[in-house]
Amino acid sequence: MNANGYVHKYGDNVDTDVIIPARYLNTADHKELASHCMEDIDKEFVKKVKEGDIIVGGANFGCGSSREHAPIAIKNSGVSCVIAKTFARIFFRNSINIGLAILECPEASERIENGDSVSIDFDTGVITNMTKGETYQAEPFPEFIKEIIRSDGLLNSIRKR
Repeated sequence: MNANGYVHKYGDNVDTDVIIPARYLNTADHKELASHCMEDIDKEFVKKVKEGDIIVGGANFGCGSSREHAPIAIKNSGVSCVIAKTFARIFFRNSINIGLAILECPEASERIENGDSVSIDFDTGVITNMTKGETYQAEPFPEFIKEIIRSDGLLNSIRKR
């Protein structure tokens, strides 16, 4: 499993309310949620994001409420992976459950800049910053998490069995 894309970079404590504002939680339509992703922190995000792009955040990414809508909005906006220094625990689990790849890597979080081109090998955990010619090491996914992500979420993974 691999991901390649351009980076959209944010700072520390990006909470679920800026990932998907509460005023849009009255819909279950994933594409509608994606159309408002990050708009309270980056009004241009939905216009700039391309399929496969990567979000890089700082510490405590996804803090706030336990809403599953936040990783759903990110995933359905086309983002292939979120890299952060640390994640809020419930956001981490919700992301895996819906099949959004996320990696904790403090060095990558600090060194990667907005607009950098990044490649990720989920089997090894190696994150390559193509723009800077640097590599960073994240913990690779265990096989069961790779299966959940490949299956597009936990429920689909269970159904395959």
